[in-house]
Amino acid sequence: MILIRFFNIYLLLLVSVCVSAQESKKELIELTYNQLNKLYFENQNNASKQLLFSNAYMAKAEKENNKIRIARANYLMALLYYKTDKETAIKYLDSVIKYSKNSGDKYFPTAAYCEKADFLKKQFKFKEAMDNYKLAEKTALKTNIDYYYVVRNYIGTAKSEDLGEYKEALEIYRECYDYYKTKDFRSQEYASEYQDVIFGLADCYKSLQNVDSTTYYNKLGFKESTITRNEYLRSVFMLNEGANQVLRKNYPAALDSINNALPQMIKDNDMGNILAAYFYLGKTYEGLGKKESAVDNYLKVDSIYLKTNEITEEFTDGYPYLIAYYKNKGDKENQLRYISKFMSINNLLQKKYRSFNKLVKNEYDIPHLISDKENLITSLKREKVNFYWGIGTLVLGIMAISVFGTYQFQLTKKYRIRFEKLMRESTIKDLPKTSNELKQNKINDSKNEEIGIGEELILQILEKLNCFEQEKGFLKSDISVQSLSALFQTNSKYLSKIVNTYRNKTFVQYINDLRVECAIENLKKDKKLRKYTIQALALEFGFNNSESFSAAFYKKSGLKPTYFIKHVEELQKK
Repeated sequence: MILIRFFNIYLLLLVSVCVSAQESKKELIELTYNQLNKLYFENQNNASKQLLFSNAYMAKAEKENNKIRIARANYLMALLYYKTDKETAIKYLDSVIKYSKNSGDKYFPTAAYCEKADFLKKQFKFKEAMDNYKLAEKTALKTNIDYYYVVRNYIGTAKSEDLGEYKEALEIYRECYDYYKTKDFRSQEYASEYQDVIFGLADCYKSLQNVDSTTYYNKLGFKESTITRNEYLRSVFMLNEGANQVLRKNYPAALDSINNALPQMIKDNDMGNILAAYFYLGKTYEGLGKKESAVDNYLKVDSIYLKTNEITEEFTDGYPYLIAYYKNKGDKENQLRYISKFMSINNLLQKKYRSFNKLVKNEYDIPHLISDKENLITSLKREKVNFYWGIGTLVLGIMAISVFGTYQFQLTKKYRIRFEKLMRESTIKDLPKTSNELKQNKINDSKNEEIGIGEELILQILEKLNCFEQEKGFLKSDISVQSLSALFQTNSKYLSKIVNTYRNKTFVQYINDLRVECAIENLKKDKKLRKYTIQALALEFGFNNSESFSAAFYKKSGLKPTYFIKHVEELQKK
């Protein structure tokens, strides 16, 4: 996922104060808090100086026994240890919370809760992270409503980028979006946060593959960042739209957007988004069939991963492509290298995406594969032939894990999309009921000639079919083409041909689809009906047994009835 760095809480704490005297002319402790704070942030690339200024800040605060200043000193220390020692940073943040709790300060302890949540996320402790975000949210609601929506934005980011809860994140982003629309959202105070929220909306829609909504918010964000001259965010929206054009398979447009965004990413040394840009360039060239260019960009992704040791599941698709590429070239050394890299990344992501990797672990013993690989590498020194057999087995194993895991992930995603579509749309269509209405729909003469039945007879049977559907005659369990043709006082062959031609289905499929459509609409509305067993539902909607009902339901909707009922219940509870 394309990232916007939101570790910028300290920007809210900076105060523009000119230091009128040189550091050498007075003891540090005699400087004002604002002067020490300014000196600290002016030396972000000099840890020793930052430590000096934060210690001076702490000493001054302790001397005056000023609790909120002691809290701020601890916050400066936490930021100092952010990259090198997260456990120590968290301890300092706990001290911030201790000294500022119930102080009524506009930024503390809210900022400390947010930073602590960010540290916990990086340790894959998502429950604890969300607990801290909630505490930040609760505190900010009482002390600083603007900051409250900053925290809400962070929560939306965590749900979207870390937990994959895109629908929940969308609701939060929309709430923030509505708030900022009431403000002067192009002012220095609100512009950045407003545009961050627009990006959140665009990125969520991209993850849900709603390409039209993604484009809408990318264009809006591009416009706003251009007006406010925020070159960084402007490039982020360009990159995100490039990724969206990859989803659309509009590869030339994707190439144009990404190449326009990349120079700004490089200028800002934004390694996360540089990685994303190279990944989507790889996907673009892959789509264009330019293998060498795709490989070149996937290798750049790997190079950045080597430097940062950070990657998300979204950007791992390049490794199977590299493995297959080097396999086809007969380059065993590079093939093994990227198999090993892919396995290493998979193990790393297991810590983060536990629910996804649990499916893989139930079917495959990944530690055993790792052991096999290490034994294989050792044996290569003794016997070259064993190497080729072993690497082939390993490749197949890794590919099987990747394919199975991807299949499970995509299957879950497909089920979710199918369910949302069923909930969004009515499965029952209004049909013309009378001969006149049917005539207005222009019965197809070529179809009449094809099945050899006169127009008047076709109109009569179609009218009776429509009445049959409206009156739910299909719910009778003993309905058949013979019984229905007898009811219509016509020939069963005629009825069967008309259903085949004008309903585009066999008679059995036609009846089953009507029953399933009726079941879906009633299950949406009727809470009591959702408590029925599958066997009881089968009988309720005209099927003879639960197996035939489940099979027809899946064939029509792409979902099992148990899955549909469960998720309708969950939706109703929310």
